[in-house]
Amino acid sequence: MATQVEEAVVNASQKDINVESMGQEHINLVFALGSENFGVDVNIVREIVRVPPFITRVPNAPDYIRGVINLRGTIVPVFDMELKIGMPSTPLTDEARIVVLSVTDVMFGIIVNSVREVRTIYDAQLESATKLSTAMDKRYVMWVAKPADGRLILLLDITSLFDLDQILVEDLGKE
Repeated sequence: MATQVEEAVVNASQKDINVESMGQEHINLVFALGSENFGVDVNIVREIVRVPPFITRVPNAPDYIRGVINLRGTIVPVFDMELKIGMPSTPLTDEARIVVLSVTDVMFGIIVNSVREVRTIYDAQLESATKLSTAMDKRYVMWVAKPADGRLILLLDITSLFDLDQILVEDLGKE
């Protein structure tokens, strides 16, 4: 009996050492765009909502701005992530969601094909995005995460992707 307890303590301490050697942890919301997995820092995610049947279009807005929605009394601009990062837009399915984000006190939504999971990613699983060979603008991708399951997750830099003050003033006509 004492041997099993000792083994359990040794195994638990080895797991702690393994996690510590992985570096700092980053918790991300992972979602799908097309056939790719993308992630954003979970700390900027406010909520995830179904795509309503109607999004109010904003006149003269760029294509990647789908429009605005009324989210419990708050007007929230909604962006089509596929168009914003240079992917072809795909038809919305029942799995599509609006991920509502808040960056520097600006709340906005991004349409994603589906929400996959909340995942902890460690520093040891991150690789620089400069090695990517895609048509997507690399300045929007901070890191490529390589979790143990073999998938790749592109971690987006939402602040670079959306110059929010400029978009809200220029494209939505607010001052």
